[in-house]
Amino acid sequence: MDERLRFVARLLDGEKMAVLCREFDICRKTGYKIFSRCKNCELEGLTDRSRRPSRHANRLPYQIETRIVQLKCS
Repeated sequence: MDERLRFVARLLDGEKMAVLCREFDICRKTGYKIFSRCKNCELEGLTDRSRRPSRHANRLPYQIETRIVQLKCS
């Protein structure tokens, strides 16, 4: 998070995105993503985010799953 904070602070001071991305060894797409998260969410946007999917495409609804388990146990 400290690196991201330094990156954004230097961007706000007027340094160029491409130069900073080379210096911090990140691609420009990542640089713009970090900067936009900081603008939208302030300091909370600089923290690491979970990579866990928010939903599972093939998962059954809880009620159906419970019913199947009940039938198998019967």
